[in-house]
Amino acid sequence: MSVPDLLRDSFFGRIVYYASARRLFRHPEERPDFKLPPRYSVHMPGAAAAPRAESPAPSNRVSQAGTLAADDRRTSKGTILDDVTVNTAEHSEAHMPHRESTVAHEVLHLHPHDAEKATIAAMEREEERVYDNPNIVDWYGPGDPECPENWSFWKKTFVTYQIAHITFAIYIGSAIFAPGIPDLAEKFGISLVAGNLGITMFVLGYAIGPMFLAPMSEIPQFGRAPVYMITLLIFSLVQIPTALAKNLGALLPLRFLAGFVGSPPLATGGASLADMWPPQDRVVVIGAWSIAAMCGPTLGPLVGGFAAQAEGWTWTIWILLWLGGASWALLFFTMPETSSQAILYRRAVRLRRLTGNPALKSQAEIESEHMTVNEIAMMTLVRPFVLGFREPIVAFWNLYLGMVYGILYCFIASFDVVFIEHHHFNLGQNGLAFLGIITGVIIAFFGFLPWALYTLKPIFARGEFVPEDRLPPAFFGAFFFPISLFWFGWTSAAGVHWIVPILASGLWAMGAFYLFQAGMNYLADCYPRYVASVLASNDLFRSFIGAAFPLFSTAYFHNLGVGPALSIIGGIAIGMLPIPFALYRYGHKIRAWSKFAD
Repeated sequence: MSVPDLLRDSFFGRIVYYASARRLFRHPEERPDFKLPPRYSVHMPGAAAAPRAESPAPSNRVSQAGTLAADDRRTSKGTILDDVTVNTAEHSEAHMPHRESTVAHEVLHLHPHDAEKATIAAMEREEERVYDNPNIVDWYGPGDPECPENWSFWKKTFVTYQIAHITFAIYIGSAIFAPGIPDLAEKFGISLVAGNLGITMFVLGYAIGPMFLAPMSEIPQFGRAPVYMITLLIFSLVQIPTALAKNLGALLPLRFLAGFVGSPPLATGGASLADMWPPQDRVVVIGAWSIAAMCGPTLGPLVGGFAAQAEGWTWTIWILLWLGGASWALLFFTMPETSSQAILYRRAVRLRRLTGNPALKSQAEIESEHMTVNEIAMMTLVRPFVLGFREPIVAFWNLYLGMVYGILYCFIASFDVVFIEHHHFNLGQNGLAFLGIITGVIIAFFGFLPWALYTLKPIFARGEFVPEDRLPPAFFGAFFFPISLFWFGWTSAAGVHWIVPILASGLWAMGAFYLFQAGMNYLADCYPRYVASVLASNDLFRSFIGAAFPLFSTAYFHNLGVGPALSIIGGIAIGMLPIPFALYRYGHKIRAWSKFAD
């Protein structure tokens, strides 16, 4: 039965496939017209062993490895490419290079001195190992349609939309709760600070969740799509007891659990996009994905404001249930697997069944078999802290983006003071004030797009890319950030028209967008070998800062006033302003000193 790839590879398609004992929704290897590549057929029972052509001379492999090393330095991820080429007497088949699993890659280079061993000689040994092992399952050729990088533009775009959609559905869960806090505090008989713990616990949940859930998506036997589907289903179901909670003791653990299980799209969404899009396109695609990530917390007060005003705080949670449930239903029928390692593992399983050769395995499958519990714990729990405190580049950006992230949640409290108390907006109107931030993000993206297409992409094409090429947008963001804070703070009085501080919040959003884009891409490019740990470190640190701000921000603005309160934060932002300029000028030297950076 021939079905569209999206349906066949979806969660629904996998269920039908196994429920029908693999008779429905078959893959190419299971169809009668499938032609088995000769390299896999030589080991079938009863097949004569075909002689393998003489392997290239070691010097040639060294030269090839050197070429790969040069190409590696010009890619944003810096991953090692494997050229799997096996010659038989009957057929010579070139196989497509593929990326090593991020988790497996980190485990293979677990300690600092391992980075120093990633030389041409090490690459030669790895290439020789792959070359001499015809049992490694790879792509059938450079145009293999199963490879996510070979998907059509429209399929990639649709899957990118899906990743953005679930990111929005999860991220809105933090701020949508805020407008209902006064009603919750009144019904539970608690203070507003205690009510704000509902935001804090949710943010803490998706700060800690990636440390445990994100690595699961890198396991080839599991993949990314099942992680998204299972955690999103739990996230949606958790909203039912949350809305029915009658006291704070029941509410807070449920809010933490919701953030925890909802964290995979926030942490691995970028990895899913990197599975499909080449490095020169990722900056634009991840920029579009970031719009969804930033629109979640900013649209939350808008949606939650009207809901809480009409029906009370519980309706902010019911909306999360409807949004999460609708997202899950869409993805259930249309979300394919994007991880190359998971796709190749499933192909290896089918080829083992077809050929009767149990030795056929994907490269990531072989690597994962040697991963120990201690290695996984080192990678997921220890290394993010080590990199976050010992690496100057990581520490600076963690602090910088953490401050930006904290201000986002700080605005939730300041908007209540400025627009509800000063300008007498109701909850719904106060939510509309956040449209200034959304507008700023959209303007920033379309201002960022020409730079990415006409400046950065040609650098990739010429092979001249270095990580510092990511930083120019941060130059604008570094200035927009403090200017917007002073502007918003000192125009928040009741005598100033409400549109003025809204315009200031739009400028802040532009600065935040540019800083996030530059910072996250720069960290990934500087530490390609440890990208999972570096981004987990950044997510953990900025989420902890963001979780702390709602607890004191209301009292902070009431006691100091909005102008002085934001001026203090603006002063800190001015002190951090030289960071992107200094890294642009001296970043290459800092990376040269590091044992982790490439």
